[in-house]
Amino acid sequence: MNTAFKIGVTGFGVIAVCYGFARFAFGLFLPEIDQQLSLGPTLSGFISGGSFLGYCIAIIGSAALTERFGPRRVAVGASLVAAIGMIGIATAPNAIWLACAVLIAGSSTGLASPPMAAAVVTAVKADQQNKTNATINAGTSVGVALSGPIALLIAGEWRLAFGGFAVVAVIMAIISAVNLPSSAKMAAQQHRLPKLDGNVLRLIIAAFLMGAASTAVWSFGGKLATLRLGWDSSDVGVLWIAIGSAGIAGAYAGNLVARFGMTITHWLFLGLMSIGMLAIGFEGANTVTTFIGGALFGGSYVILTGVYLIWGINALPRRPATGLMIGFLMIAVGQTAGAPLFGILLNTLGAEYAVLAFAILSLLAGLARTGQKATFA
Repeated sequence: MNTAFKIGVTGFGVIAVCYGFARFAFGLFLPEIDQQLSLGPTLSGFISGGSFLGYCIAIIGSAALTERFGPRRVAVGASLVAAIGMIGIATAPNAIWLACAVLIAGSSTGLASPPMAAAVVTAVKADQQNKTNATINAGTSVGVALSGPIALLIAGEWRLAFGGFAVVAVIMAIISAVNLPSSAKMAAQQHRLPKLDGNVLRLIIAAFLMGAASTAVWSFGGKLATLRLGWDSSDVGVLWIAIGSAGIAGAYAGNLVARFGMTITHWLFLGLMSIGMLAIGFEGANTVTTFIGGALFGGSYVILTGVYLIWGINALPRRPATGLMIGFLMIAVGQTAGAPLFGILLNTLGAEYAVLAFAILSLLAGLARTGQKATFA
């Protein structure tokens, strides 16, 4: 089997489980979780933020662990942590237990990304690396898309869903142990902090703002659809299918950046993500606008994460796991701050003002790239 294909498929599956199931499926089932455990918008926002906080903590450690122990062990660990967290969600009797489980499940995503980047640099030819990385990153969308029909089939039985997701995570741990390289190429003086030049600082700002804005849908998309259209979890499952299916386009992020440059690609998909958020949450939203908005959001979000992935790796080419970590960490830091803030705005000002504010926040991320050359810088 071709090495690039083997690593790409394995990484795609790990990312699908950790991001699509362990992290983003929570927003899909949130309306029924809220109903059973009596959370409310503000508490839901803080619990959702816990998922992103777990990511922030884990991704910092993951980059260091990957450079020390290699991709295989860290990827296996990520899958097992996802399984533990999702078992915790499935068995949660109250909000405190749920918050802890969501934090653990969310931390699996932080563990998963750096070893994938290191595996690609270690074992994949240079001319195939950006394409392979973008393909792996698009695994998020498949996980999200699959969680939608699962919600439809089991009629919102969120405990059963997360139990099943945990089994899949264990299977991916076994596959990772077989297919991923045990060691990674490492730069000299690898344990020193990376140099934060202007390019890296711009990445930090852009990723933070985009991540914060994205929580309007990832954490509250189901809630917005319920408020606007009266949907239950099975109806919201169709929205998640639209978000995830369109997100598969994220596999082409490397091609888009190569053809149009970083700046144009960045601005275009920030704009489309903002439009998607408004189409879901604005006054007058209907079934058609909600599905179109979900597709625009899903495709744009995964392409943007692909842009930040390529941006980070190329900013620190000798330390790819750390370069990826910086961009993805800042997305999660933004999401940690954004989810509680959106919950507060939703609770105090209503859906329309909350969504409008976060759509503007998304566009502000484009300013971090203004004036930069349209390259892989």
